[in-house]
Order: sequence, then C-alpha cells, then structure tokens
Amino acid sequence: MLAEKKYFLFDIDGTLAVDDTLYDGSRELIDYIGAIGGQAFYITNNSTKSRKSYVEKFARWEIKTSESQFMTASYATCLYLKEHYSKSKIFVLGTPSFLEEIKSFGLEATERADPDVNCVVAGFDSTLKYEKVEAACELLFRQDVDFIGTNPDLRCPTAFGFVPDCGGICAMLNAATGRTPRYIGKPDARIVTLCTRQVQADPKEVLVVGDRFYTDIACGINAGVETALVYTGEARPEDLPDAKFKPDYTFENIKKLYEELKKCKGEA
Repeated sequence: MLAEKKYFLFDIDGTLAVDDTLYDGSRELIDYIGAIGGQAFYITNNSTKSRKSYVEKFARWEIKTSESQFMTASYATCLYLKEHYSKSKIFVLGTPSFLEEIKSFGLEATERADPDVNCVVAGFDSTLKYEKVEAACELLFRQDVDFIGTNPDLRCPTAFGFVPDCGGICAMLNAATGRTPRYIGKPDARIVTLCTRQVQADPKEVLVVGDRFYTDIACGINAGVETALVYTGEARPEDLPDAKFKPDYTFENIKKLYEELKKCKGEA
C-alpha cells in the first residue's frame, strides 16, 4: 500500500528531471519524504556522472543529498569490477568521470587496446569518439576478453527526445563483434538492496519509481518491492497492456504521485 511507504528509490532522468530541469513536484515530494521520517534514494542507470557529481547537481537544484543516497550504475559496476577484476587491466568506454571513478577503486583502467586487457566495460559515453569504438571492437574480437555494460537502457531522455544510452552503444558493438555484455545496473536487484540495507528497510516500506518498464519496474520486481511508473520519460500509457513488467501504480507525472501519497497519508 502506498500509505506504508517510507523509502523511495527514484530513477532520475525522465522521472524526476530531464537534462538540468527538475520536474514540477519533484522537490516537493523529496521534501515531503523527509518530513514523514523517510528517505529518498536515487537509483540511476546514467553512468556519465559519479556520485559526487550527482550531489553537486542536486545542490544546484537546492536539494541537499549525500553520496550514500545515490546508487548509480557506474558505482555498482565499480563494485562488481573490484570483486572480479581487481588484478586485471580494464578497457573503459565511458566518460572521463566514469574512468576516474573506476580508478578510484584502485583498478587499472585504460582507453587503449593494450594486449594485456582482460575486460571491456562500456557505459553511457557522452564523449564517445570513433577511436574508442574501434579499440573496443579490437578487444572484443579476443575471446578471452570479457564484456561488461553498466546498464541495458537503449536510449536516454533529453529535452528534445532521446540519445543512445549504454544499451544502444552496446548494441552497436554487438552488431560489429557479435558480443553481448553482462549488464550490472537496473534491472539487477542489487541496485535496490544496496540502498535498502543502509536503512534496514522492510520491503513493504519501499517504492521504486521510474519511467521504464524493462529497467526501473523490472528492478523493483526483481528486488521484491512495489513499483510506480510515471509517464514523463520513455513509457507511454498505451505500452502498459503489453508490458512484461507491470508496475503496482502508474502516474501521469511525479507531482501526481506526490499528491496521491499525501492523500493516502490523510494530508491532502
């Protein structure tokens, strides 16, 4: 039930904001969650920014956050790489911020097709150049080189529409090499559990909120918590009947969710 929710795990792009514009109702909902003794977390598959960068971005919106509230696909990928490739050389197809985040975990990272590379990791790269694509392809034709992707999202919302996300970039690499990555971000349930463990949340108190069926809603379902879909990003109401992963709640936008939450708690 919506009235039981205290811990809200929000996707960002297409859910709370688009580019640098915060949607109407986002700030009010985040403030309200704090007022009822809850906690907001941010579970984004956008791997162009580090957790520190997101804290700075939210500060520009005058929303105070801490790094622990952000569970990004890039951070989750770094945790995975640290566990499985701590003694390997990793080729990174991603932004400078993602490259530095990987290095901050004590991992050896490069943007060259060196002969001793053991793993290619691809993220949403807004600085993508064809030279990096060519180097990634060269490495992926070596069958002993593993392939990791931060997230399977095919496209990322922008003010004008969409641009290719990590899943779209990996689809291009797959078309050239026949290789498919192991994706670390949503819909993998670990993104949710990394947040809820911090507050020892009861699953019935948790709500995952997003704009995509196959990442956001699937992630919540995989983690065993309820989900809410907003129609301000990729998903459309006409997509709902055929969706493989169906949300528990749907809202026109984040403001409607805020209004319904207050109503459920007897404050509207």
